[in-house]
Amino acid sequence: MKRRWPITMMCEVLEISPSGYFSWEASQRRPAKGPGRSHSDEALLAHIKAIHEQLRGEYGWPRMHKELLARGVRVGKERVRLLMQRHGIRAKGKKKFVVTTDSRHHLPVAPDLVQRRFTPAEPNLVWSGDITYLSTEEGWLYLAAVLDLHSRQIVGWSLQPHMQTALVKDALLMACFRRKPAAGLIFHCDRGSQYCSRDFQDALKAWGIRSSMSRKGNCWDNAPTDSLWSRLKTACVHGRRFATHDQARQAVMDWIAFYNHSRLHSALGYISPMQFEKRRMAAQLQSAA
Repeated sequence: MKRRWPITMMCEVLEISPSGYFSWEASQRRPAKGPGRSHSDEALLAHIKAIHEQLRGEYGWPRMHKELLARGVRVGKERVRLLMQRHGIRAKGKKKFVVTTDSRHHLPVAPDLVQRRFTPAEPNLVWSGDITYLSTEEGWLYLAAVLDLHSRQIVGWSLQPHMQTALVKDALLMACFRRKPAAGLIFHCDRGSQYCSRDFQDALKAWGIRSSMSRKGNCWDNAPTDSLWSRLKTACVHGRRFATHDQARQAVMDWIAFYNHSRLHSALGYISPMQFEKRRMAAQLQSAA
């Protein structure tokens, strides 16, 4: 039957997924003992294409390999690399974006307390914040986010059609109400006027948070949030047009949920931010028992 009709066509007629069929087929011929490939190239390629489509082309071969392992597909990383290369499957390229920081002001600037130490030992010790933008047919939509640098989890965010102080303050307050940090936490950001404003600095003081800012003109001092924006734009914005603010807002919310709960993060050993925090909590409970 397979020699007469393509498998993908038969799967479509029978309303089953090609990856599901190939997984079943591989399980039927897998030897009970001894070495051997657990998946044919055709079955593995179906898995790769399904993940690539599901995640909108965000993963290159290293993260694709980890994702396959996480889904129970046993395969070597070199085999994944060669298959993706052979079939032209690659991660979307990164693009340069317009800088949203307005540091041409005379407001007080905080010192850099982080000094590029982006791996604090515990949650709620160092947060970072930044602003990016999305284009829609209704006009610009601006996103402010707060990132916990321990787990790289997005702990607060705000989406508004403006870049006023309320944008970054709302993101901060969301993070504070959700995480309830102890006094002494460091909030690190660039020298944008929104972060330097009296209103935002008063909000930091009200929660006992210390203000920290990057050095002038040095984007590497806030590298984690710059990297976050690059991932967001690659997965959520490239090649898409949003008719309304609501469409863009929904796309961003969906991606933040995916990023926090599912996206494999190389800095965390290829697990998601939520998994990273859960593992830490489980280890603490086990050591305390």
